[in-house]
Amino acid sequence: MTTARDLADQRHRDHMRTLFAQAAEEFGLTPTGEPVFGWRDRTIGAPAHGPHGDLWVRVTTEFPRWAQGKSWTGNADADALTGIPRPEVIEVTEWDDPPRRVRAEASTLLPGDVCSPTPFLQDFPHVGEGWWPDLRGALDRLAEQETDRVAIDQDTVTRRLAVFFGDTVDPTVTHWTTAHGDLHWANLMGPNLGVLDWELWGRAPAGLDAATLYCHSLTHPETARRVHRVFADQLDTSDGIRAQLFVIARLLLRIEHGDDPRNAPLLHQHAWGLLAR
Repeated sequence: MTTARDLADQRHRDHMRTLFAQAAEEFGLTPTGEPVFGWRDRTIGAPAHGPHGDLWVRVTTEFPRWAQGKSWTGNADADALTGIPRPEVIEVTEWDDPPRRVRAEASTLLPGDVCSPTPFLQDFPHVGEGWWPDLRGALDRLAEQETDRVAIDQDTVTRRLAVFFGDTVDPTVTHWTTAHGDLHWANLMGPNLGVLDWELWGRAPAGLDAATLYCHSLTHPETARRVHRVFADQLDTSDGIRAQLFVIARLLLRIEHGDDPRNAPLLHQHAWGLLAR
């Protein structure tokens, strides 16, 4: 049975396809693949071809209140980063689509495929042995780079941990680094490393990226163990445990707001283990 919600979702996707076609035409590009929708269908992206070769076109829509600031320009701002395999934004255009604002970006197209169609891993990622040290090296280089962008601040950590875990956790972060901010399996590419979606990058608690990837690996225990081995020196510190609890709280909050609830028991179980330490 088709519900009113189903019809509304389909209309939204159809409109996103129209916006994507407008963006491709604006950039002088011809789409060459099926579009991929992002989290809660707030973005649409697909490969396209033009005078400068193959590119990736990504379109985002937001209400004007959110169509500004660090997340709105994050992908383009990340062009300042060095030593990390990531798309480079070549061209940007924006326009009003009342009641929303639209931003379209044309970026270099990385080789390979995303490691997972969903943020939570369900199967072995198609990556080689060299991919893991490449990932660790890229995140280490990222952590050392200076920026005035803020992904997560102390007030956010304090509030989120207090809401979910009360006074059982000291929320005070002792070490801050630069982080991707949303490092899950749908934002990583293989077989050669590529890191996508830089909307949220900035200063964050040390170990946030490792914690985010680890929590999104709980659905595939063997890979979770591999993530832990690669990042044990970050995950097993006080800041690393604090970062994992913060990520768990963030993911549970997203579930409360509509994300798939099937992963909630795994997240709770992992939180109990961390709190017991």
